[in-house]
Amino acid sequence: MLLDAIRTQLDSLSRSEKKVGLAVLRNPELTISENITALARSAEVSEPTVVRFCRTLGYAGWHDFKLRLAQGLALALPGADKVPLPDDLAADVIGKICSRSINTLLDLRNTLDPNAIQSALDILVKARKIEFYGQGSSGIVASDAQHKFFRSGVPTVAYADPHVHSVSAALLEPGDAVVAISQRGSSSAILRSVQLARRAGASIIALAPSGTPLAALATVVVPIDHGSDTDPYTPISARLAHLVVIDILAVGLALRRGPEFRRKMQSAQRALEKFDVQFDAFTKMHPAPARS
Repeated sequence: MLLDAIRTQLDSLSRSEKKVGLAVLRNPELTISENITALARSAEVSEPTVVRFCRTLGYAGWHDFKLRLAQGLALALPGADKVPLPDDLAADVIGKICSRSINTLLDLRNTLDPNAIQSALDILVKARKIEFYGQGSSGIVASDAQHKFFRSGVPTVAYADPHVHSVSAALLEPGDAVVAISQRGSSSAILRSVQLARRAGASIIALAPSGTPLAALATVVVPIDHGSDTDPYTPISARLAHLVVIDILAVGLALRRGPEFRRKMQSAQRALEKFDVQFDAFTKMHPAPARS
């Protein structure tokens, strides 16, 4: 994901920082094995420029950046970047898709910013209402988020229709929260709704790539960086990363709500389980009539 973050932010970097990014992408293994002087020479920039590049990406400096890059490359499964081909056997497809998904989660674990998650939870725990906005595959993630968050006891809704979430955004108030979900971070419809929500006084949590227009509009951005090429299978891993972040936020919010809230959730779960048992007993007593 660190390499994906560089690819995502290349266009927003300064001219000299972009040179550093391209040098890293050309040969990440060499970047790890060499020192800052060698990377600066390869990119034809100064050493302070390399440090600025690392800090622009959100790292403390060169050593922090180099450590995270090494961790990501060391944990990556071999062959995960291979694209499934029409003549692949089922075993090949299984290996490629699973390896790609595993690498996505490993990258997420190593690069997800705990401070960003904490800041997002600070907003969510105080929110009077939480709205999730997404479109396309991100709309599916938004629906999944609503399913998980409505149990928090906070009024929660998900919108995937751009006209609906723009109207809803305009009706928000201070104390409300919007979680805007986007794999690209540049959808004009999402950006319009987020601007309306901001104008209404709502807090914005963006699950989006770093350095994107959506990230710039957010009160808190949880960066989820992934490849932005035309590979049709990339959205599979990107959506997986978004779903895991939703899980993290949902569990974090439940924990922040305290023991009394957890007792209510457990009571609700027991009631549902009891209903399932009763429903099963009913079907046994009243089987469906046989078709003639």
